[in-house]
Amino acid sequence: MSLDQEALEYHAKGTPGKIEIIPSKPCSTEKDLSLAYSPGVAAPCKVIAKDPAKVYDYTAKGNLVAVISNGTAVLGLGNIGPLAAKPVMEGKGVLFKQFAGIDSIDIELKADTVDDFCRSVRPMEPSFGGINLEDIKSPECFEIEERLKKEMNIPVFHDDQHGTAIVSGAGLINACLITKRDLGKIRLVVNGAGASAIACSKIFLSIGVKPENLLMCDSQGVIYKGRKEGMNKYKEAFAVDTKARTLTEALDGADVFVGLSVAGALTPDMIKKMAKDPIIFAMANPDPEITPDKAREVRPDAIIATGRSDYPNQVNNVLGFPSIFRGALDTRSTQINEEMKLAAVHALAQLAREDVPDRVSVTYGGKNFKFGREYLIPKPFDTRVLLRVAPAVARAAMVSGVATKHIVDWEKYHDRLEALQGPSKAFIRTAIHKVHQNSEARNGELCKIIFPEGTSSKVLKALRTLVEEKICEPILLGYPDRVREKIAALGLENLQDVQIIHPRMHPRFQTYVQELYKKRQRKGVNLSEAERLMADPNYFAAMMVHMGDADGLVTGASQNYADGVRPILQIIGLHTDGVPAGLNFVLMEDRFLMLADTTVNFDPTAEQLAGMALQAARVSEYFAQEPRIAMLSYSNFSGVGPTPSKMKRAAELVKKARPEIIADGDVQADTAVNPEIISRIFPFSELKEGANILLFPNLESANISYKLLQQIGKAEVLGPFLMGVRRSANVLQRTTTVEGIVNSVVLTTLEAQYLRDFREKRDQQSPGMSPRGQA
Repeated sequence: MSLDQEALEYHAKGTPGKIEIIPSKPCSTEKDLSLAYSPGVAAPCKVIAKDPAKVYDYTAKGNLVAVISNGTAVLGLGNIGPLAAKPVMEGKGVLFKQFAGIDSIDIELKADTVDDFCRSVRPMEPSFGGINLEDIKSPECFEIEERLKKEMNIPVFHDDQHGTAIVSGAGLINACLITKRDLGKIRLVVNGAGASAIACSKIFLSIGVKPENLLMCDSQGVIYKGRKEGMNKYKEAFAVDTKARTLTEALDGADVFVGLSVAGALTPDMIKKMAKDPIIFAMANPDPEITPDKAREVRPDAIIATGRSDYPNQVNNVLGFPSIFRGALDTRSTQINEEMKLAAVHALAQLAREDVPDRVSVTYGGKNFKFGREYLIPKPFDTRVLLRVAPAVARAAMVSGVATKHIVDWEKYHDRLEALQGPSKAFIRTAIHKVHQNSEARNGELCKIIFPEGTSSKVLKALRTLVEEKICEPILLGYPDRVREKIAALGLENLQDVQIIHPRMHPRFQTYVQELYKKRQRKGVNLSEAERLMADPNYFAAMMVHMGDADGLVTGASQNYADGVRPILQIIGLHTDGVPAGLNFVLMEDRFLMLADTTVNFDPTAEQLAGMALQAARVSEYFAQEPRIAMLSYSNFSGVGPTPSKMKRAAELVKKARPEIIADGDVQADTAVNPEIISRIFPFSELKEGANILLFPNLESANISYKLLQQIGKAEVLGPFLMGVRRSANVLQRTTTVEGIVNSVVLTTLEAQYLRDFREKRDQQSPGMSPRGQA
């Protein structure tokens, strides 16, 4: 199937197009309807009538952008009209939502003149927080944007001009840095004189390129002072005194070529005469002015960027407009000015120079990215782009005076941006704040977390983030030379000072051996076997935690779950009345659920299930959530049969231990999480608000459920986390990612801090207060 056929099928499948409108408030009852529409809707109307600024509090205006086009310059297709432009505008809306959480409505206008277009758009100001102009031909696009910016009090941004300019500006800064060029001294040739070319040229001048060193060419050759043919006021601004009349002549000795023209406009012969280490940005869409392969045949020293995703250094507008609008909307800016655009340029350039997280590599098929000739610009799916660009734009809006709302708490703003990227981001960021607060309360003291898999690439990459975020003090196990070699190979400079221990070389090795022998001598472990086991990193790590030489451990990135959990249970052991069990967090937009037991007990008894539920309840309380426990079965409140009776008994035991807790069962899964079913059919049940802790009757049902949710559910799953043990210790899934390891370590550290403080205050507190119910 050709790409065209695939695209047609993609757009036609199911509901035609790519977008839909989904209510952000419930509207499933008569009461909901009375609030959403008449008569309740009159209340916000009256408030807004008195105070127009309240429109941002009671409507979606502050997060709504209009994507507007007349279809006169669509991609590389030319003037195909507003109807044919609609798929592109819908696509723009998808990108706004995907990359910045911004809602948008596409509007295609039958308006060919500047007056008609502006007359149509100007009255839309009350409806939208911003206007994104798209695919409007030059030179009309310049006048349209200029007029609307003057006549409207919300941001108006023509992305075809400024998006490419901002991203290519970041790329140019970095290309000059790599080739040790001074922006003020480079000679730069721009081929093309349309909207993007002129906007790019303006940005280049703003970042330091000298006007006399920038030559612009159009289809008639170099734009020089005195030229009459094919000129307009926008081209005239870039006319310079030069003897060059053709693109070939302009490129003689030039440092940089920037193409925003047509495929094939740049030939191998043209670039032969460019300066050493030529910088070639061939950005014609969909095919570049010259392909990287052809360019390197004659200039292997060239640094090359294109607009294509199948080549390195893609200049992609999606790196710009979503985050730029995010910063503008969040400050309720009246416009997107030059200061805001430049802030975005420098934020992108700086981000490209930083280490690239493993999750970005995973998104791109495992490719490793490092700042250099083939990585000048961040990748579109790097989630850090929003976190860097939006705040930079927002700050610039505030400093330059176009912001009407000021951001005061930048840490909270960062957290809010991160939450747009998924519920797990918000959940883990909350946990990170708790870790930092706990550390600050102890004068910056970090918990020591030990990692038995010292040469695991995933673990080491995760440690880079953990060290940067000051989450814990990591201890790696392994041969120090091999671990250091792996750290160097991965380029993880910030891990150079991490402690590395070879178990047999540790001064307390024999003490640990004796302790293991003492604990297991009546369970088939003699002294020599104890010494052999203690050389195993998992046993050594568990013993360090047991003996108080480390606060917690995380293992399992490269081994079976059972091999990781066995030493923990044998050495660290369970707390009083503890039940070993796996707990998973299921995170959704508006709530989270906890599932147990997902990893340990094949067929738990009612007593074990009750113990797990009480442990999970304490976790829920630690995160300020009221525990509401459901004991799941295939029946609703029957108690008939082995499984229903077991789950009913488990709920009764929970209530006996803690009468104030909401717990019920046996109950089916849909009933447990749907308050409407409870209120309509089972009004006697305590689960009136729905359960948030789900206990499964056996390991099969729990494990299958969480793994299905992980793959096909509209939720994010964290874990499993090991409940019931005396100290903080967790075993990862072998399929975990670097991000998954980071998340697990954050929660392991948080628990280790709590347990450490709990032990210190044990004499003043009642037992059983740990987040896992540990004492």
